[in-house]
Amino acid sequence: MASLTLPKHSIPSLLSTQTLSPRHSLFSHNLPIVSNSSQSQFYGLKVSYSSSLSIPSSSSSVKGSIFAKVNKGTAPPSFTLKDQDGKNVSLSNFKGKPTVVYFYPADESPGCTKQACAFRDSYEKFKKAGAQVVGISGDDPSSHKAFAKKFRLPYTLLSDEGNKVRKDWGVPSDLFGTLPGRETYVLDKNGVVQLIYNNQFQPEKHIDETLKLLQSL
Repeated sequence: MASLTLPKHSIPSLLSTQTLSPRHSLFSHNLPIVSNSSQSQFYGLKVSYSSSLSIPSSSSSVKGSIFAKVNKGTAPPSFTLKDQDGKNVSLSNFKGKPTVVYFYPADESPGCTKQACAFRDSYEKFKKAGAQVVGISGDDPSSHKAFAKKFRLPYTLLSDEGNKVRKDWGVPSDLFGTLPGRETYVLDKNGVVQLIYNNQFQPEKHIDETLKLLQSL
């Protein structure tokens, strides 16, 4: 599982520990990160301290370093990445059928595992809708292979080491840029985006929203 390092003294005042109960404190080691505003839980990365990372002191000055580059009604940038078997796979390989491309933070983190298994459990519904499913994260092919084998994932996982494709597509980060975003795209058979869905803290909702759209195509 990947680790997340947060600054020791520069968390914005809106995330002050005075507003969180001890159980939900961002400063508690090895506890899940909790969104105080939504009371929803992210089962993802492990939190540790560091004095080397600086985060803006107020929410008004926070600006993401990644801006949306892919919009509904457009064709996203092409790519060629290695799958869990080390084979090169291009986006153009999926043209001709509706395709679900979902970006997720990390293999085997609890939230990402829940999302991956939800796609697995609904895979027959995606096949019935004529759609393909592709997961993308920054993990290497060997990590993807172990992840797919452990949880019997029947679809393609692609390795975006260095997060180049994530940046090319403009997938927004969460938690002030420290956490890779969780975003799902539905492309029609012509490779044009018909849905963009972003929800870091409710990974299983990505499946509901994509199936709803696919069934209307």
